[in-house]
Amino acid sequence: MMKKAVSFLLALMLLSVSAAFADDSNSMKEDGFSTSYSYNYDYWGDVQMSPDPYRVETVIDSTTLGLENLENTRISKPQGIFVRNSDIYVVDTGNSRILQISYRNGNAELKRIIREVNGAEPATFKTPMDVFVDEEENIYIADQDNNRVLMTDKDLNVLKTFVKPTDATFNQSSAFLPTKITVDVAGRLYVLATNVNKGFMKYENDGTFTGYIGANAVKVNMADYIWKRYFMSREQRAASESFVPTEYENMYMDDKGFIYATTTVFSEYELLSDTAKPIRRLNGIGNDILIKNDRYPPIGDLDWKSESLQYGPCKMADITALKNEIYVVVDRVRGRLFGYDSQGVMLWAFGTKGSMDGTFNRAIGLEHMGYDLLVLDEMKNSITIFTPTEYGQLIYDATDAYLNGEYDYSAELWENVMKLNANYTLAFRGIGRSKLRQEKYEEAMDYFERAHAREEYGRAFKQYRKIWVEKNIWWIILILALILIVPLLIGRSKRMKWEVIMHEHGKVHK
Repeated sequence: MMKKAVSFLLALMLLSVSAAFADDSNSMKEDGFSTSYSYNYDYWGDVQMSPDPYRVETVIDSTTLGLENLENTRISKPQGIFVRNSDIYVVDTGNSRILQISYRNGNAELKRIIREVNGAEPATFKTPMDVFVDEEENIYIADQDNNRVLMTDKDLNVLKTFVKPTDATFNQSSAFLPTKITVDVAGRLYVLATNVNKGFMKYENDGTFTGYIGANAVKVNMADYIWKRYFMSREQRAASESFVPTEYENMYMDDKGFIYATTTVFSEYELLSDTAKPIRRLNGIGNDILIKNDRYPPIGDLDWKSESLQYGPCKMADITALKNEIYVVVDRVRGRLFGYDSQGVMLWAFGTKGSMDGTFNRAIGLEHMGYDLLVLDEMKNSITIFTPTEYGQLIYDATDAYLNGEYDYSAELWENVMKLNANYTLAFRGIGRSKLRQEKYEEAMDYFERAHAREEYGRAFKQYRKIWVEKNIWWIILILALILIVPLLIGRSKRMKWEVIMHEHGKVHK
């Protein structure tokens, strides 16, 4: 009896502890903390755990959209996602169709299934890979195995067809296999094709092919070069692989017309030395103008060798850019999202692989709707929508206030961020920037010093020194004058004293 009583008491204790833990977990989730693996890096590159910047709002899948019956079939191997206003366009590649989904107030509803177009032959798609919708609701579809990009109006009437260019720079023996597409405000189409290694293909709005932009630098292995140059015959060299630039993985055009691009082909050495540049921002002529004003370049995880089961650096599957020049990338290796500000400073990182909501098996696409983030999972055949927590929203609000010139308000918001995360060095940097804009240079120097922001500290110190010099110029002149005049007076006094002594000494001898 005694043993049974003890066992019963232990069971009750375990149940109460489990209930308390569950209550704590629920409260933590409601407050936006510890719902997933969220972190940042400090100045020394060490991981610092942080509050969750995002929480799962909803997950959209075949069940959500009512696609489980035989007529519609379930989503299969989706490859592309695009957001225009409150509509989500998903490229259901396995079923060769586009799903148009209306999403409002956390509710998703299947609006339209696009299987074919009017005025093209063939009218149906074959392995569609990506979709883009412009402000007039014209739809662009990368119809890969039909070797074309289609442009239709909102009623699916074909307006233009972009096909393989006849230009001499394009290998005419190769198929035109568009993988990713984007369009600028002037209607120019940019295409990432699987067998093109010269950057993004560019078409004018009339369908004319005008070349390539953003080509990666050619990478040559010296040993291979010597072998081909001196030990292979001309025929062998012709048959061997040419030295060509590596391809991009994905792209996104921001509201200013710059193309954010990711690449996943690089060595670890190139990554650590910042020559890989896995994230880029390309201007109109294809030059990378991504700003990197942090100690570490934007490469995702800084330490990837300690995780033996998932070894290797981050490989950014997709990227999206918000209006405040904050950009977010998704890593397909560990299923994580990384946010960076316009200076290349990491805002937060969260996410992991798994089967639960908010985790991924193979994240392949990323979009945003306002501040909400949408992640497309190729293996789960689903879209996970994240919405900012209080902590995440404060970071965005503080950034926006600064960009809008509300420097006092921005500093106040950053201080609120610090109340939720005292180890957040970006808050020190944010307050320092606000103080710098307010010309409170001494205070700005203090915050930049705490953030280890040397370059910004230097700018604040330069302004502080200038004002200090202007304020104390007369004292400086006086001190300099004294420094120059006093030695002269002392020297003159010594010479006069010496002349008197010598004169008196001469009299004595006479």
